[in-house]
Amino acid sequence: MQDTRLTRLLNGTLGQFDQWLLNPWRRISLVVMSLLLGNFLAGAVSTTAGATSEWDILASVVVVAVTEAISWFVYWRRRSQLVNGRPRPSIVSEMLNAMKMGLTYGLFLEAFKLGS
Repeated sequence: MQDTRLTRLLNGTLGQFDQWLLNPWRRISLVVMSLLLGNFLAGAVSTTAGATSEWDILASVVVVAVTEAISWFVYWRRRSQLVNGRPRPSIVSEMLNAMKMGLTYGLFLEAFKLGS
């Protein structure tokens, strides 16, 4: 790739973001926000699909496909880098996995609410 001002700006910004993410509390806060976003999406999906019962099957197929795609992305190949001699997964894979867990947990909660 050519060394243009745009590529230098993007590389510099991404480098600063990587340095910002070295703080473990920032990583944890982003992962927790992804978990809560997944929980929110579960409520939104179940409410939207439950409003008209015509979308139930399509919504369940989409949710299963999304969770399987996220699992494939996270566990297909170890996307990790060595930090202090230990492998650390990338922040994108951690956030996607947390969102998947929040989505699954939220759907279980919605199922228990409907069952009671």
